[in-house]
Amino acid sequence: MGWAASGALIAWHDVEAGREAEYLDWHSHEHMKERLAIPGFLQSRRYSVVGSGPQFLVLYTVINLDVFTSQIYLERLNHPSDWTQQVMPALRNMNRSLCRVEASSGLGAGRCLQTVRFSPELGREAHLRGALTSEAQSLAHQRGLCAAHLLIADQDRSRVPTRETALRAGPDAVADWVWVVEGYDEAAVAQDRSGLLRQSGAGPNITSDLYTIDHISF
Repeated sequence: MGWAASGALIAWHDVEAGREAEYLDWHSHEHMKERLAIPGFLQSRRYSVVGSGPQFLVLYTVINLDVFTSQIYLERLNHPSDWTQQVMPALRNMNRSLCRVEASSGLGAGRCLQTVRFSPELGREAHLRGALTSEAQSLAHQRGLCAAHLLIADQDRSRVPTRETALRAGPDAVADWVWVVEGYDEAAVAQDRSGLLRQSGAGPNITSDLYTIDHISF
């Protein structure tokens, strides 16, 4: 099994000190509802970091990547609500990546989630894709874990300028490939997977972060 989605928006960011409570209220009580009201959006999640790394992770799954270029979605991004206009400038160090779900195995959502950002070595993309697709199927059945997913960012769709983008502090970064592992046991989720990734064809720059769930909505 796996996600009933072929597209995902994944974003890492910090929030201006002192405005965290305002951000959490806005995201749970307005932003999630807005996004899930857009045709094609399936699920919304928000996580808080464990240890070091970007403070918050948000993850939306969608039917397919065309949802991100739909008129209704772009209309929403270019006409943000008053509350969104107040909160967006408080977001810092945004990495917002619109991705194709290349592989997805498992069932449900785990309490803990690890994201691993990396790029494939030139010429080893196909091998890496195959290795991680197989690994996702294995991880989904391991003790302490419940699912694993491989996301590949669409650089063009991720970089479309909108009114919301302009409200944030500084330009958004975009990931390349993202390996997502989730489960119910923190130690199992947090294992170092960089060695496997490098052996399978990932480049040397690998960034791994651990999160726990704050809010999930359908």
